Amino acid sequence: VALTGPVGASPSSPRQLTSASLRQLVCVEGVATKVSTIKPKVVQSVHYCPTTTQHSSREYIDATDPHLGLNAVDTTGREIPDRVIHITPSVYPTKDKEGHALETEYGLSTFKDHQTIVLQEMPEKAPMGQLPRSVELVLDHDLVDRIKPGDRVRVVGTYRALAVSSNGQQSSSGVFRTVVLVNHVQTIGVSTSRLHFHENDVPNIKELAAQPNILDVLGRSVAPSIHGHDIIKKALVLQLLAGVEKNLENGTHLRGDINILMVGDPSTAKSQLLRSAMTIAPLAVSTTGKGSSGVGLTAAVTSDPDTRERRLEAGAMVLADRGLVCVDEFDKMGENDRVAIHEAMEQQTVTIAKAGIHASLNARCAVLAAANPVYGQYDRRRKIQENIGLPDSLLSRFDLLFVVLDQMDPETDRLIAAHVIGGHRYRDDDGEDDESDDDQEHSPPQSIWQRRRRNAATNEDALTHDFLRKYLHYAKSRVSPVLTEAAREFIAQKYAEMRSRQDDRTLPITARSLETVIRLATAHAKARLNATVEHEDCVVAMDLLSFALYH
Repeated sequence: VALTGPVGASPSSPRQLTSASLRQLVCVEGVATKVSTIKPKVVQSVHYCPTTTQHSSREYIDATDPHLGLNAVDTTGREIPDRVIHITPSVYPTKDKEGHALETEYGLSTFKDHQTIVLQEMPEKAPMGQLPRSVELVLDHDLVDRIKPGDRVRVVGTYRALAVSSNGQQSSSGVFRTVVLVNHVQTIGVSTSRLHFHENDVPNIKELAAQPNILDVLGRSVAPSIHGHDIIKKALVLQLLAGVEKNLENGTHLRGDINILMVGDPSTAKSQLLRSAMTIAPLAVSTTGKGSSGVGLTAAVTSDPDTRERRLEAGAMVLADRGLVCVDEFDKMGENDRVAIHEAMEQQTVTIAKAGIHASLNARCAVLAAANPVYGQYDRRRKIQENIGLPDSLLSRFDLLFVVLDQMDPETDRLIAAHVIGGHRYRDDDGEDDESDDDQEHSPPQSIWQRRRRNAATNEDALTHDFLRKYLHYAKSRVSPVLTEAAREFIAQKYAEMRSRQDDRTLPITARSLETVIRLATAHAKARLNATVEHEDCVVAMDLLSFALYH
């Protein structure tokens, strides 16, 4: 009998499983990080003795059997009184009581499928500064092969402590190994439980979407404490909205996620823009170039320390499936490690063929990366490719590449200084940009606008952090725009013009650039909550792409 639904008030995470939960039915949510291979486990063995020509059988029950400690039942389902199922010795017999050799009749023996999985708490739910907790799952029979690395699952099972380790040795330290004996497995999507829509939110979203300058409003609301970078902020909004992915009948996958790379001088707020995008996205995984390896970003084959069994372990891009991956210090990543993410950025899969394991994992995530120039400061006397120092094969996988320069302009510097000082002056009233909405999720709806006191003009207003997340989630999940005929002709004409231009540009113009325009235009149509991609969406997309290519 399979059990579904939460057990108790809400599903638990591996962090909430304590000794008080032992021998109880629990419901746990998390991300599968390590998945073992499926192995047969003997339930009943049948042996034949050639000397006596007799058959004998033996049943095996270990600590991972869910029926352990229950009353035994007969073939009709009735309980057998005064007989409780206990652990039986796992010694496989080779001789009978008289010392005669036994032969195993494998065709008559009974086996069951057995698999172990490590479930880690979701990255967005892990407390800041603490390592994510994990719990081991034990799956038998028809539950095996339901989960692959990177899947977000909800499992129902019994939390139990085992007196033996994975290799069968008795624990002598008094610290027992704990597992969840799974009864039911359910695959879930990206959790949006932290977003609580009030009755006024949807009407406000639809009213706001009708404004002609909706992208300007959304762009101002991303990192309002950072002055300037208006085009980059708009691009981040479109990245969070994403395009529409397509799976063609011939098996071709066209990604809808938008990849963005920012290259520029130090102290130009690149990392702050990354952090701001992380706080807005429902699912975001952060990493740095120097602290990441190729297998750490994609997937790795590891060996279990107890059983020496090979396992497939998911990396950051697999864990961020349907989310956002932020890679800071992208230029510090090793050459071999950068090659590993080529497939994940375009095909959005991670293929592993190592140690006898061949698997393909989903990595349907958008990549937001920031890098410094090769020479520390951007050298305007050199070509763009010489400053960036990344191969064209990798750059073409980025839809947009922004060169962020620290230009010395007295008027701009004065505006930046006034903006930063104003933020410090009124920080207590306006709140942090990346503040969590946990404390406000059950409060009554407030105004959707946050206003800076030094300038109360309407065209400088920005949306609150909580409402911005709701707007982007609603627009991304409710609308799947399609191209109109006018939009197709406009995109084809502009693409041909870009190919014919010989100007110095940041990215090579390839067929991927054509798909970039389609993705950006589709994301802008989502921002307007429109079911079709029209001419104005294509104009905005071309303006963004032209700024990224030639600015």
